[in-house]
Amino acid sequence: MHAWPASEVPLLPGKGQPLRIHDTASGELQTTTPGPTARLYVCGITPYDATHLGHAATYNAFDLVQRIWLDAGHQVVYVQNVTDIDDPLLERAIATGEDWVALAERETALFREDMTALRMLPPAHYVGAVESIPLIVPLVQDLLAKGAAYELDGDIYFSTASDKRFGEVSGYDAETMLRYFGERGGDPDRPGKKHRLDPLLWLAQRPGEPAWDTELGHGRPGWHIECVAIALQHIGMGFDIQGGGSDLVFPHHEMGASHAQVHTDSHPYAKQYVHAGMVALDGEKMSKSRGNLVFVSALRRDGVDPAAIRLALLNHHYRSDWEWTDADLSGAQERLARWRAAVSRPDGPDATALLAEVRAALAEDLDSPRALAAVDAWAARQEAEGGADTGAPGLVSRLVDALMGVAL
Repeated sequence: MHAWPASEVPLLPGKGQPLRIHDTASGELQTTTPGPTARLYVCGITPYDATHLGHAATYNAFDLVQRIWLDAGHQVVYVQNVTDIDDPLLERAIATGEDWVALAERETALFREDMTALRMLPPAHYVGAVESIPLIVPLVQDLLAKGAAYELDGDIYFSTASDKRFGEVSGYDAETMLRYFGERGGDPDRPGKKHRLDPLLWLAQRPGEPAWDTELGHGRPGWHIECVAIALQHIGMGFDIQGGGSDLVFPHHEMGASHAQVHTDSHPYAKQYVHAGMVALDGEKMSKSRGNLVFVSALRRDGVDPAAIRLALLNHHYRSDWEWTDADLSGAQERLARWRAAVSRPDGPDATALLAEVRAALAEDLDSPRALAAVDAWAARQEAEGGADTGAPGLVSRLVDALMGVAL
């Protein structure tokens, strides 16, 4: 599966700072410590609907991570999956009467278009679940051989008891785990399981559903094992950041870490677990099940500049939960117009301190609102006082593009 084209990242003078970011597992800010090559895995879409602003906010956060690492002199290997076979996709295909493959391909293509428009840096490896089945099968076989998985009526489950570290990613108590497991695709009440929290690794074929012939039987992979197989193949254990929305803390990232750690008999799966907040509309989290969505593609069709969409996202700290309103967009459009007017002049106030301030803000837990405020202050000085530095407008334009992905 191919990703989307990369926009050019302008080079900036000097070098950026090390990234400090909030780690869910420890509950603390930690400095990332990548080697020459930083390794990032971010969970991708299940392609049964277009990219909404909740998706865009999550991918914006991890695009900032990449840009900060690049500015600090690291190479980045970024991996993202596409869950192109799963229950929600099949349910939508049945409801609409559309072939599930065609639905997945269309929505994945639209996602690529949205990411390109928003200037999100593409993953080096963009990998679908279906194409990863040859990687998934031997991983499940190994868990079976280790006694960490078991069969139940043709399905295969992972035994959470096999991982002594189970629970360290989320830190949730048993009651919270069970609640989220039931709400987020798990089956805690299925009879015959060894433990209510045990997740599916392999689902035997159901009538009318697609399946693949493998050594595990005729079926398809579970959700969590998909990401593990892809991550281990392309960046290996102990990668720098596992990222996604906060709704993936449990069960998805917890289960994935356990699968990988038991399979490899090593720890940790990821050095840090980083999660973006949820975006709401009309008082409830944006979700496909509720249908309360604002689509990036719809905004683009209405003529909204993608740079304004991105500025609206950047105006909220990545870890915060927030609600989208018309004021988010109008405020972003006004900011974009001010910034473009400021950098269109032939000279302006010195921007060296601004570059340092934006770098510092983003390196401190992706504080994009603080970075925006710093550029606002420079633009206000430009409007009020002007300046004599002929290189300043160009530097501001480059730094906003390189560090925040906004083309002026």
